[in-house]
Amino acid sequence: MKQPTRRRIGVGTGVLVGLAITAWLHAPGQAQLRAPGPMNSGHGTVACESCHREAPGTTRQQLQTVVRHWIGRDDKPVDLGFRAVGNAECESCHVRPDDRHPVYRFLEPRFADARAAIHPEQCTSCHREHAGVRVTVADGTYCRQCHGDLSVENDPIDVPHRELVKTQRWDSCLGCHDFHGNHGMKSPTRIDDAIPPAAILTYLRGGASPYPPPIVRARTPEVKTP
Repeated sequence: MKQPTRRRIGVGTGVLVGLAITAWLHAPGQAQLRAPGPMNSGHGTVACESCHREAPGTTRQQLQTVVRHWIGRDDKPVDLGFRAVGNAECESCHVRPDDRHPVYRFLEPRFADARAAIHPEQCTSCHREHAGVRVTVADGTYCRQCHGDLSVENDPIDVPHRELVKTQRWDSCLGCHDFHGNHGMKSPTRIDDAIPPAAILTYLRGGASPYPPPIVRARTPEVKTP
């Protein structure tokens, strides 16, 4: 058998095997095999299509636009296969009218430095999916971006906030303050009565909640067609 013929057979076999594997991975019931990692806490029963919606256009059109973007002929990038998951998908289940830190709050000009550092206006900056945890940002990183010069008048706690900031006690913040306000929690007046940092860290990593009830539950997700 001539060398070019062998090469063509090898290439053809490789393409067929690749197509077969791709088809198998995209078959019904195989969605979890395509996931880049385990679902985050509380999302174990959420269907993939609840967050991942098909991108507009055919695969050929998407590839053409991607190539045009790569070579500089199209300034606007395009989603390939599925649309990028953003705040809209998160808020379809997690909208709370009394949220203490809604994403739109961080769009104010005074939070420009925080946006550049940690992008608090994006849900996924704290809750990146497929990491198998509840919160993916390091404890304390968030708080210091906006509260680095915090001073509370008539401070209600026995260790003033000014002192906590000065001594870099950022791991104590969530022991007194519920970030989104979705737990039945009243801030203590003694630092020793705060939820211990170790319990908070366990919770952020996907463990049991140390916060008191009631808990505002997320809504059941609705699957929307593109």
